[in-house]
Amino acid sequence: MLQAAATSMTPLEVIAAKREHLARLANAGGAAGEQQAIHSADSWVPRPRGAALRMLLEELAASGIVIKPSSFDALALPVPLDLTDREQVRNHLATITFVEIKTANQPRVQPGFGGFFFALTESEIAAADQLGARHRVALFNKNSGELLLTSVPEILARTKSMNWQVSVQL
Repeated sequence: MLQAAATSMTPLEVIAAKREHLARLANAGGAAGEQQAIHSADSWVPRPRGAALRMLLEELAASGIVIKPSSFDALALPVPLDLTDREQVRNHLATITFVEIKTANQPRVQPGFGGFFFALTESEIAAADQLGARHRVALFNKNSGELLLTSVPEILARTKSMNWQVSVQL
């Protein structure tokens, strides 16, 4: 619709319309959805930051699993843990589940997440491969509050279409 309207719009109006469109899709909305999903699950905590994140990834690497921080958004903890305490993290590492959250806010998304279009990054797929059952993907519908805990293999098994792309930074 924007393309059809663009022919009668000035270049500045097109830029303003695109900025408005991008603002609606900005990461802030996704981050708000992630927070909603995290709060809906009792044992989840947001991905740690700073020294705690580095230490968690170091302990994971020491166990033979190397993942990127961007491959998960939350941790499902079996018991309350102090994520700044290396000994606690080391002792419970095998029971921590790494959760990637994908949020939907489009009205077209059906119960069970039919019609939900989202991307899985290379780092998310690699983490799922290395962590196995300890990596989960949480699909969260911000409109209905529905939460579906699934996995990358389960998502790929029910996928109706895939569009591969290469993201670059210059």
